[in-house]
Amino acid sequence: MTITASMVKELRDTTGAGMMDAKKALTETNGDMDAAVDWLRTKGLAKAAKKADRVAAEGLVGVAVTTGKGVAVEINSETDFVAKNEDFQALVRDVANVALTVGDSVEVVKAAALNGKTVDTVIQEAIARIGENMTFRRLHVLEGDTVVSYVHNAATAGMGKIGVLVALKGDAAKAEEIGRQFAMHIAATNPLSLSEATLDPAVVERELAVQTAKALEENASSAKPKPEQVIHNNIIPGRMKKFLSENTLLGQAFVINPDLTVEAAAKEAGVEITGYARVAVGEGIEKKQEDFAAEVAKALQG
Repeated sequence: MTITASMVKELRDTTGAGMMDAKKALTETNGDMDAAVDWLRTKGLAKAAKKADRVAAEGLVGVAVTTGKGVAVEINSETDFVAKNEDFQALVRDVANVALTVGDSVEVVKAAALNGKTVDTVIQEAIARIGENMTFRRLHVLEGDTVVSYVHNAATAGMGKIGVLVALKGDAAKAEEIGRQFAMHIAATNPLSLSEATLDPAVVERELAVQTAKALEENASSAKPKPEQVIHNNIIPGRMKKFLSENTLLGQAFVINPDLTVEAAAKEAGVEITGYARVAVGEGIEKKQEDFAAEVAKALQG
């Protein structure tokens, strides 16, 4: 019987098995879907399927750097406990190193080789072995003359809850030294973009609308309202300037020396920041929140 791509996809969706494992299972069972599921279960390759609908919002960010290039990968797990598992940490480290070599996108890395198997297969096997759902969720690749990495709240070397990469131009030794300080700054402040020029115009437009409405409303309720020209020419631009300085990396006050902006600190050190990436575990994932008292009451009711 001919095994089609749609059959392989259906089996993968049902069991969470890797593509090659799903194809082999269908081949071994002559295309019988139910038998293929059982075949995968007997091989321990369908165990992940039972966990596929669980929210994986914990885990680790792993970073790896080589000359002129750095990567940050996020691999999620269901519980923070697994992030302390040496097996899981080894997986994150291995995937980061593969990404450093072939990194282009998550899908490209998943299809790349790791210990004689694809990265995706290795992850599926880790799910079966460790017993939690895991997701290779994000990959950031950053290139530059010098790329420096920093991990905040590290679980072990090169991985933790927040991973930062900073690309710099200038003297390599100086870039390495101050680059780590800039990376720590980024971990702490979480800027929206490198500069005003790279900030999403939609974000600026939304903030301008908010500040305009706020300023006009405050002025209307003031005992001594200012001329509308003052609101539009002075107050609103002043508030937008403050917003941009607080939310763009180069405009922020440098946490190590607040008398300088990050841009000024870089210039003083003889380097230029050309890019950065900040990846935090679980960022943007909706976590199911339950009332603990209600959960206990539910359990007591059986």
